Amino acid sequence: MVLMAATISFSALAEKVKPVKPDMEQIRRDVNDPKSKYYYPKLMKQFATRDTTMTLDQFRHLYLGYVFQEDYNPYRRSRYSQKAEELYMRDKHTAAEADTIIHYAELSLKDDPFDLRQMSFLIYAYQEKKKYNLAKIWQYKLNHLLEAIVSTGTGLDEENAWIVINPMHEYNLINFQNHVVDAQEDRPPYYDYITIKDADKKDPKGFYFDVRYLLEEYNRKFPEQ
Repeated sequence: MVLMAATISFSALAEKVKPVKPDMEQIRRDVNDPKSKYYYPKLMKQFATRDTTMTLDQFRHLYLGYVFQEDYNPYRRSRYSQKAEELYMRDKHTAAEADTIIHYAELSLKDDPFDLRQMSFLIYAYQEKKKYNLAKIWQYKLNHLLEAIVSTGTGLDEENAWIVINPMHEYNLINFQNHVVDAQEDRPPYYDYITIKDADKKDPKGFYFDVRYLLEEYNRKFPEQ
């Protein structure tokens, strides 16, 4: 998909990051402590601005700490995310079409601040409008969210599975690597394994994702479902 592939050099991001398994209980305490430098409202306020000084550690707390916030729902989708779907799929766009992409991407991100796909659309549309500073700011945010995810492991086995807070982020990470998803398998107790169609001898056949915290919080909040 043109908009997706144009904005990311995933391999370069992955090479920058040394995987460190996160202490999720410590992250829970940090983001819920008003005295902590990682207090969640502070992090989210900083993320919402045009600040480009946030560290990888702050982004790890921002991304992973979202599961411990009361408004967290891993299966929530913005009603705006599909509004311009047909438009997104075109190879080229007019200035007016780029404005439409920006409009709906911004509305979607107000509902779901970590919609990585909408971020990539927004970056592309800002570049098309020659609003390069805004494109760079959103590129910074997207890059660091991806780094936060890949910093949680290698994705090569269950022990080193990447931790995600949204099932769609599994597919985003595969797509950002210029791979095509083949199939998704549940691996009890709380792993997803996604195989890829176009793997060559140098590539793994698939990647592992840890969805433990995603499932725990969803089941706690929505036991009837």
